[in-house]
Amino acid sequence: MSRAFVFPGQGSQAVGMGRALADAFAEARAVFEEVDEALQQKLSTLMFEGPEPDLTLTENAQPALMAVSMAVVRVLEGQGGLDLAKTGRFVAGHSLGEYSALAAAGTFSLADTARLLKIRGQAMQKAVPVGVGAMAALLGADYEQAREIAAAAAQGEVCEAANDNAPGQVVVSGHKSAVERAIALAADKGIKRAVLLPVSAPFHCALMQPAADAMADALAKVAMNAPTLPVVANVAAAAISDPARIRDLLVAQVTGTVRWREGVLFMKEQGVATLVELGAGKVLSGLAKRIDKEMGGVAVGTPADIDAFLKSL
Repeated sequence: MSRAFVFPGQGSQAVGMGRALADAFAEARAVFEEVDEALQQKLSTLMFEGPEPDLTLTENAQPALMAVSMAVVRVLEGQGGLDLAKTGRFVAGHSLGEYSALAAAGTFSLADTARLLKIRGQAMQKAVPVGVGAMAALLGADYEQAREIAAAAAQGEVCEAANDNAPGQVVVSGHKSAVERAIALAADKGIKRAVLLPVSAPFHCALMQPAADAMADALAKVAMNAPTLPVVANVAAAAISDPARIRDLLVAQVTGTVRWREGVLFMKEQGVATLVELGAGKVLSGLAKRIDKEMGGVAVGTPADIDAFLKSL
């Protein structure tokens, strides 16, 4: 049975994340200590104890989610002798999760990944003043409908399809007034529901260009290895193994569409039957069946999940 390992994006964070892993496994504690050290910040304390508003800040949520994903990876390797490259066909991650996927596949070191995500979070937050941008989920819209609605709503401002998560779950991003027009248009077009998302910036649209420039600078300075198994990149929805191409796509990803649905369908075409979500929450394993009813999804984020997953191999 062929599987791919997938890594969650922003929104899966919660106070207490990683604490059970740290209590149970030395490998997890080592990951959290290394990330704290790399960032010169007690991120692990923020993850375990909150406060929630501080954890939710993009610059904290991004490295925190990566840290939990990598803690799970290291525990699977240490406790179960798991070799990701021998057990899976691909890795993929949703938005910031692509960095977790690349860390898991050995493209970036853990410390570099933490620092890159800190820079990414800060740059994304800084790119657009608070209140200027917004994101909205169009529930019941397909990708093409969402693109048409976004284009019609733009009216000289930015409004773009940012995330194609699953059939009937597409997110638009851009100037707040344009996104509000998109919500109104969606209602006219009979889209079931359109809701503003509780995010602090309009991710994955042209307004994020300053953050893309910052990531181009940061990524140019970081050592990269070829991944031990191909990464299905968000903006390409195809498998990439060349480090230079991975770098270019990570820059493009800041302003580009997260083509998650297409990426999952690509993996299915390549024979993947199960998505194994490593880290916090169950968003991606939950989307698996919505994207393709034959696709299985397994979430591995707690000590009990790790035990069950290792027994299933």
